[in-house]
Amino acid sequence: MIYNLLYPLSSEIGVFNVFRYITFRSVWALLTALIVTIIFGPAMIRWLKRIKCGQEIQSEVSAHKCKQGTPTMGGVMIILSVLFSTLLWSDLTNHYIWLCLLVFTGFGAVGFVDDYTKVVKKRNLGISATAKLLGQLLVAGIAIAFLIHEPTYSTQLSVPFFKNINPDLGWFYLPFAVLVMIGASNAVNLTDGLDGLAIGPMVVAMACFAFFVYISGHAAIAEYLAVPSLPGIGEVTIFCGAMVGAGLGFLWFNAYPAQVFMGDVGSLALGGALGFVAVLAKQELLLVIVGGVFVFETLSVILQVGYFKMTGGKRIFRMAPLHHHFELKGIPESKIIIRFWIFSILMALTALSTLKLR
Repeated sequence: MIYNLLYPLSSEIGVFNVFRYITFRSVWALLTALIVTIIFGPAMIRWLKRIKCGQEIQSEVSAHKCKQGTPTMGGVMIILSVLFSTLLWSDLTNHYIWLCLLVFTGFGAVGFVDDYTKVVKKRNLGISATAKLLGQLLVAGIAIAFLIHEPTYSTQLSVPFFKNINPDLGWFYLPFAVLVMIGASNAVNLTDGLDGLAIGPMVVAMACFAFFVYISGHAAIAEYLAVPSLPGIGEVTIFCGAMVGAGLGFLWFNAYPAQVFMGDVGSLALGGALGFVAVLAKQELLLVIVGGVFVFETLSVILQVGYFKMTGGKRIFRMAPLHHHFELKGIPESKIIIRFWIFSILMALTALSTLKLR
């Protein structure tokens, strides 16, 4: 909004020329989302308490009993601050921005309905798994359908470490990209089991992809680094910056011991947006590396369930997802969280290194 209002005046007022720089607006989008979240966070937490959005704790981990009643649905504050910051600092004529906001709010809406059904309507299981999946499929399908009709968008895949291997999926790219988004959304949801565990790696992953979308939108840098170039996608860096800022602001309240949980409204929105940004940047496969924490958490659940069924009741882990396994081994919650954050940083650095390891 500020860009659309002030940049056209730059020919007369030179100082407004600064708004043409994506890096400048991305930094301010980050700061705006961070400040808005921290300022309005306490009011949002009080409101969640007032409408009795307390988390029901049903866990085999006895240490979690003290979390009973902690407000959930805090993801609403992330969504609102990201929307405000993105709309304030981005070029509103850029349709990639609107697609990002569609995915972010659409997945958030699915999570909101699920959370509201569980904590306000007191239906412990929330909406059915089928209804949740259909909602995610609808949002992801609409976004990807719009995207693949872009004449400049390619259905080829970028393979990490190999610059000359670019398989073209054609129309199969639609279900593949939808799967990436839904997989990322549910992976973040599974990871959100300890205070700050999901939002920390999420901030790291989105910061990493901010770099990828920026270079993909810069033709000269994209050519130099041999990454797919997509005109206009650089503007999505501002959305990523807002996501990082809102995530850090939410962590202010979600750090151990948490004052608020993000709920499905937060985790589904964040994961869906992360998956979509990876698709936009043509780094779908790289998401496996960048989001390594989310991948291992999801794999631990798949392996646990599969092995349990195959062996008639035996387990690989003491409990899944993986973070609960470490808890039951006696490792303090705060130590598990910090170690997962460190691992996410290492995975992001590994992903960035693939730009030259080709």
